Amino acid sequence: MNVAAPQSPFLQWLYRGYMLAFLLYLAAPLFAAGMFAFNDSMFPALPWNGFTLDWFFSSTEPKIGMFHDRRLLRGLENSLYIGVIVSALAVAAGTCNAFLFERKQFPGKSFFYILMIVPLVIPGVILGISILVFASMIANGLEETFGIEWDFLRPGLFLVILGQFSFLTTITSLVIAARLRKFDISLEEAALNLGATRLRVLATVTLPYLMPALFSAFVVAFLVSFENFNTTLMLVGSDAPLTITMYDRMVKVGSTPVLNAVSFFLMVGSGALALLSVVVQRGKE
Repeated sequence: MNVAAPQSPFLQWLYRGYMLAFLLYLAAPLFAAGMFAFNDSMFPALPWNGFTLDWFFSSTEPKIGMFHDRRLLRGLENSLYIGVIVSALAVAAGTCNAFLFERKQFPGKSFFYILMIVPLVIPGVILGISILVFASMIANGLEETFGIEWDFLRPGLFLVILGQFSFLTTITSLVIAARLRKFDISLEEAALNLGATRLRVLATVTLPYLMPALFSAFVVAFLVSFENFNTTLMLVGSDAPLTITMYDRMVKVGSTPVLNAVSFFLMVGSGALALLSVVVQRGKE
């Protein structure tokens, strides 16, 4: 079929209708969640009782806003802490993986590449349980054999970072490798011929070219870490990130508009980060 050939008006309207329905399918739940964050009601449901910002800024009962809810703020702080650390680690490891698989030839390369991809297809719950069981087995063995207590191998922030790192590294590796694959290696060879060391070539030629991919990989890893639930739920301790805090609050108290306020805040923040990533990539190009 020649895609450049004119299509019938019916097919054009059918295509436009499908795209409109698909966009509505994606946007309607987000719009509803955001709308009820501003509803002057105790429940995130119709009818509409008027516009309010209490679910964001109120400091009095019964409408405690998200910016005055200590538990939600503590969860947000934990999510930011986990997201920044695990994203930085994933970008560093992903950069090494990209150079390894794009520049080197070694026995079993295909096998190790598949092994790197595996965490993406393993369900998050299974991944979290596996890491928890393995870490607990090591901690129990050390305690029983040598009397050593490694509390960081118990459920907590360290295991959450370790669990998220296990699959975020795959994502960052693929993003950075895709950019590195387009790099003209003759630029490095020219710099080496002019007397630059390999470290200087890496710092002044290769990494600047990879910078848009590094930034995008960091943003993607941060957003995935921030919203991760399945793996985190299996590994979390007393310092719960925001997604677990919201889930725990919904189970104990029920759904309230303050959760819609948090959701709206996250949607705006995620959209801003994604837009910033696009701007940075276009600016570098």
